[in-house]
Amino acid sequence: MEISTDMVKALRDETGVSIMQCKKALEEAGGDTERAKIILRKQSSTIAGKKADRTLGAGVASAYTHAGGSVVGSVVLMCETDFVSKNEEFSKLAYDIAMHVAAMRPQFISRHDVKESDLKAAREVFAAEAAKVPEASRARAIEGKVGSYLGERVLLEQPYVKDASITIQQLIDSAVQKFGEKIEVARFERLSVK
Repeated sequence: MEISTDMVKALRDETGVSIMQCKKALEEAGGDTERAKIILRKQSSTIAGKKADRTLGAGVASAYTHAGGSVVGSVVLMCETDFVSKNEEFSKLAYDIAMHVAAMRPQFISRHDVKESDLKAAREVFAAEAAKVPEASRARAIEGKVGSYLGERVLLEQPYVKDASITIQQLIDSAVQKFGEKIEVARFERLSVK
């Protein structure tokens, strides 16, 4: 199937990814736009991994207020250059993540931020729950429950509130692909009246 300029432009408009990447993804997908989006999403994590050792020198702080001012989510989103940090789409990404923080109440940015004492306490609770599980698979059951527990509380692993088919990490990875720079959540805060 021949890939038309209109097809490439439509995919570019929808994803924000470069024209060449969109064209290659459409060629690989045989012209299927949905498959091309999946290909681009897979590539975004690879691209983000290659930029992991870069230095963050700019960023933006954003806040989202919900429920008549009773809940506020805020985030500091970092990038490499002022050029990207001043981009309207980058600011929108920070705002969307702040909205997610307000809605989903994450406790940690990544698993690296989870203290050993928190893990120990979670394992003790889940060990009591798994007491009826056969001895051979008890440890695996406990670790599975701990993994699920952390998945609900770690920001980067939570399903994105506006599109549950992707995680916050995948949302950031696609932004890395779009902007060509390392992007990272430096910190977040959720404030609530109740």
